[in-house]
Amino acid sequence: MKIIVPMAGRGSRLRPHTLTIPKPLIPIAGKPIVQRLVESIAEVLEEKIDEVAFIISEDFGAEIEAKLKEVAKGLDAKASIYYQDKPLGTGHAIMCAKASLQGPAVIAYADTLFKADFKLDKDADAVMWVKQVDNPEAFGVVNLNDDGHITELVEKPKEFVSDLAVIGIYYFKDVNQLKTQLEKVIEENIMHGGEYQINDGIKKMRENGAVFKPGQVDEWMDCGNKHVTVETNSRMLNFIHKEEKEKLIASNVKIEDSEIIEPCFIGENVFLKNAKIGPNVSIGDGTVVDNCTIKNSLIQEHAEITNAKLDKAMIGNFARFDGNFTSVSIGDYSVLE
Repeated sequence: MKIIVPMAGRGSRLRPHTLTIPKPLIPIAGKPIVQRLVESIAEVLEEKIDEVAFIISEDFGAEIEAKLKEVAKGLDAKASIYYQDKPLGTGHAIMCAKASLQGPAVIAYADTLFKADFKLDKDADAVMWVKQVDNPEAFGVVNLNDDGHITELVEKPKEFVSDLAVIGIYYFKDVNQLKTQLEKVIEENIMHGGEYQINDGIKKMRENGAVFKPGQVDEWMDCGNKHVTVETNSRMLNFIHKEEKEKLIASNVKIEDSEIIEPCFIGENVFLKNAKIGPNVSIGDGTVVDNCTIKNSLIQEHAEITNAKLDKAMIGNFARFDGNFTSVSIGDYSVLE
């Protein structure tokens, strides 16, 4: 089994946090988004992952590529790196990894996290993972027939079609079928908004008799912008805390006159002084927090936070914030609200 992860965009809606690292490497409860994604997929599949193929931009650099290889290594899988040289859509991104498009595979976009315990129907030609939503007009949704097969995929329907939204994760019993149809999409120059879309390949597969079934997830969490990323961090912390599958607070955290209200993730060599932390806070390795009250926030590595009262905040690596500031030095895309 393979996992194919298109992630060429850095994530402009999460600036300035994505100016130095791409969005899929932003940590959620102490692990990069893309790592949590592939681990969750592997858990649902319940079988050996042989390869994780990442489609990235060439400007990500060697350090990011090394981190992605570590993500694959964590599943005892081969890491393959492919480059998308032009932003020509999801279908084009997938075809950039065409050397890996053979056999059973899951394709998953790297800005989505989920929780699910359904059993994947491997008898289907393909499975589209969906979530029941209250506002289907804002999503691509699927329609089902009496047999529970997907008969239609409608983008942002103005009239009610279904409340099952596509979350951007797909299983293919033989992903070569998708490859064949996407080749036709590109040859025929079928574009929407100047991009080649996976949906057109899926449509051609269905027209050729492929059976698509839904796999419904219990939770769907977005990491598209700062607000929803902080919310996703909080939700993930609560899931992990209840499941007790991961250690969230490092053993070498230094605590001085401070209180931690769980759930929180506190990384290695963090120093908390005169601080009240939590609930729903992630603090990355090497960060110093002094004289602060922080809740519902995501703080990355080696930051220095002093004299602050923070709620629903997101602070990047090596940032310094003093709540008693008398002068300010902030860079492009920075936000103070």
